[in-house]
Amino acid sequence: MQENSAEKDRDAFEGGLGAAMKEEAEAFSVAGRPLVDGGITRGRRRMVLRRSATVTGSVAALALIGLGGSYVTGGIGTSQGGGNGAAVGARSSEKTGEATGSSPEQQVISTLEELLPEAKLSKQPSGGGTPAGVRKRSSQSSAAVVYDDGHGKAALSVSLGRQNPEEVAEGDLACPDKNFTPFETCSATTLTDGSRLVLFKGWEYPDRREETRWWYADLLTPEGYRISVHEWNAPAEKGAGVSRPAPPLSLDRMKGLAQAEEWRPLLASLPEPEASAPRPPAPEGLSGDAILSRLTELLPEGLTVKESGKQEAEYAYVVVDDGQGKSFVQINVQPGMSDVTASLFGSDAEVLDDGTKAVTHQGPGEKGGAGVKMREVDTIRPDGLRVVISAFNAANQNKAASREEPALTLDQLKKIATSEVWVG
Repeated sequence: MQENSAEKDRDAFEGGLGAAMKEEAEAFSVAGRPLVDGGITRGRRRMVLRRSATVTGSVAALALIGLGGSYVTGGIGTSQGGGNGAAVGARSSEKTGEATGSSPEQQVISTLEELLPEAKLSKQPSGGGTPAGVRKRSSQSSAAVVYDDGHGKAALSVSLGRQNPEEVAEGDLACPDKNFTPFETCSATTLTDGSRLVLFKGWEYPDRREETRWWYADLLTPEGYRISVHEWNAPAEKGAGVSRPAPPLSLDRMKGLAQAEEWRPLLASLPEPEASAPRPPAPEGLSGDAILSRLTELLPEGLTVKESGKQEAEYAYVVVDDGQGKSFVQINVQPGMSDVTASLFGSDAEVLDDGTKAVTHQGPGEKGGAGVKMREVDTIRPDGLRVVISAFNAANQNKAASREEPALTLDQLKKIATSEVWVG
């Protein structure tokens, strides 16, 4: 009974944390979602999930939201293949004058109508023009519309904002980790003027349970103007059937749309960004680099590391292969977790000679494709140091099984989790 109750608590925590983090990140920008480069703070991990993969997956789904972008001159034209830059450059910012007195959302829509004359635009039914989950801020203006060119309706959203380029986290300017957020293509480049540009082609659902495609262009200029443009091949981001094979605008066209000069007056009219709060102190646990290095050293013989990744602290993963197929292995090393002992380590937990408690779990992977299995060992030491490690019979949690069983046995996982290398 205790395990079932704890499971429910963890599931509730996952849903609440995912929603809260998505809302906060999207309030900063409705850009894409890369892997968060930083551990979850102590306050947010009081109810740590038994399956750390779930937390990491939620974080990965969020992190693209902070991607940076860039500004370059030129225009989008009207052809899907990229168009004539001079065509847009020749158009002035007359829309801004016409939209005087209009809401910021309507000004964005009016500008979109000017830049996309080949299609009919209508507001998304959610109302307010703000994409679902986005909390509007004074230094941000956005709109969500349905784009209809006669070949299938598609959701399209634009977010304009201002921020201090110096305060954009390094991880926000990179493509997501493909093991958590699969994508077709992604590029993150620095332009000659110092701007950042991110172009992304992927899917709304990392596990591809629906074929809703999600593409975006995200730009950040040296002066702090940020333009994020997103599109889907369905009339809504979620909850609507696919209406066309791909989103309507090519990445080149999306790039040009984000670069359009017509956004400049709207961006300039936004309040300057508020000073950011002081950065939180560095996580108290081991760095991601240290965890990855020690995990790699502890792997059994016969395993070859094919891929690896980490967060700033407390988490790392490897994809290993023993000749039988790839296997995803991840580990969390979290100090100060004594407060979750009662909820995660019940009376059935094994107590080792040094007082460490250990529980094992194995069964279907929580969010993987067909046939995914997981093995996990969760441990906590008397001083509150929690080490939880899991292995899957797939290269990542969003794909179908690539082998019969995970590459590591429960005994091998337990040996790694209880190793003294995690102390200090």
